[in-house]
Amino acid sequence: MGADTFSPDVNGSAKFAEHLASGLASRGHDVHVVVPAASRAHGTWTEEYDGQKVTAHRLFSLRWPFHDWLRFVMPWTIRKNSARIIDEVQPDVVHFQSHIVVGRGLAAEAQKRGIRIIGTNHVMPENLTAFMPIPQAAKDVVIKLAWKAARRSFSKAEAVTAPTRRAADFFERGTGMTNTYAISCGIRASDYTPDFGPREGNRILFVGRVAPEKQIDVLLKAVQMLPSDLDVHLDVVGGGDQLKNLQQLAETLGIADRVSFTGRVSDEELRASYTRSTVFAMPSIAELQSIATMEALASGLPVVAADAMALPHLVHDGENGYLFTPGDAADLAAKLERVLRLPEDELQAMKRESLDIVAAHDIDRTLATFERLYRGEKVSDPAVSRPSDEERSSAA
Repeated sequence: MGADTFSPDVNGSAKFAEHLASGLASRGHDVHVVVPAASRAHGTWTEEYDGQKVTAHRLFSLRWPFHDWLRFVMPWTIRKNSARIIDEVQPDVVHFQSHIVVGRGLAAEAQKRGIRIIGTNHVMPENLTAFMPIPQAAKDVVIKLAWKAARRSFSKAEAVTAPTRRAADFFERGTGMTNTYAISCGIRASDYTPDFGPREGNRILFVGRVAPEKQIDVLLKAVQMLPSDLDVHLDVVGGGDQLKNLQQLAETLGIADRVSFTGRVSDEELRASYTRSTVFAMPSIAELQSIATMEALASGLPVVAADAMALPHLVHDGENGYLFTPGDAADLAAKLERVLRLPEDELQAMKRESLDIVAAHDIDRTLATFERLYRGEKVSDPAVSRPSDEERSSAA
C-alpha cells in the first residue's frame, strides 16, 4: 500500500489507510505500507496499528514549508525506491491512496512488473492549492495539471475507488475516467459510545483539521448568533495552521469563553468528546466522505453539515440532522438551534437514525470488498451510503 499521508498525520486519508492496513493484517494478509517518514528517521521497520503489525517502508521526506505538518517524498527518488521495495516484497497487489508522489511511483513500477494495481482517490487538488502562495489564476492551472497527473497514474489501475458516489463522480469529472467504484472508508461503530441519557448542557462538537476548507470560521460566527438561553459551548478538536486565527476570531466575536480549542487529542479523549456532545457540526465544503462525521453518527449524534460534496450521503435532512447552505453562518445557526430545541423524543429519534445510517459503513464490509478487488473478482458498485432524498426522488 502506498500513501502520501499516513500516521501520525491526522486526516481522513491517513486514518483510512491506517485502518485498511491494520484491518487487512487482522485478516491474515502480509501488509507493507510505503509512506513518507514522519521525521528525519527513515528506513524499514514494523509498526503496530489497532493491535496489528504491518511493515512500514518510511521514505526520506521533507516538511512542506507552507503547511504545519505535511511532509513529502522527493519526486525524483520515488521510482527507484518503488522498484527496490516492490522487488524486495514481491507483492500480489499494489494499492495506492493518492497519485501525488508515492502512488505515482508505485503504480509505474508495479505496471512494469505486471502486478495488479488498485487505486483509491482521496485528493481534491483544490485543497492542495490552498497551501500554495500563488495567485488564483496560477492555482487554476495547477488544479488542471493535477487532474491530468491523476489520470496518468489511475489509468494504470485495474480498479479505481473513491469513498462515496459523489466523490467518485467528482473524480470522474476531473479526470475524464469512468467506472469508479464507490467504497466507504468504513468505521468500526462498536468503538464509539452513544449516550441516550438526559442532556447536561448544550455542547456542539467539530472534529477535523483546523484548515481553511473546513470553514470553521463559519461555525464560530454561527455560535455567536445562537440565543444566549441555549447556553452553548463549542469544542473544536483538531490541530492545524488556522488555530491562532480562529482563536483570535473567537475573541473578536466575543465567544472565547464559550469555545474550547483542544488541538489534537488521544483516541480515548476523542471518543469521550463525541459521547458528551449534543450535536456535531461539519461546515466543511471539501469532504469526500468525512470519517469524523461517521464517528459522530456512531456516537449517536445528530449532525448539522454543509450541503456540499459527500456530506448529504451521511446527513439526511430532517432525519438524523440538517443540511445548511455552505458558507451561510445564519443558516447554520438556525439549523443548530433547531436541533438544540428539539423535544427529547425527537432528539432521541435523530440519534437512533444516525446509528442506523452508519451501520451501512461497517469496516468489515469495506475490507471484504477490497479483498475481492485485490483477487480480481467482479464486484457490483458497493456504494454503501443510503441515497439522499433528491436521489430517491430522481429514482422514482
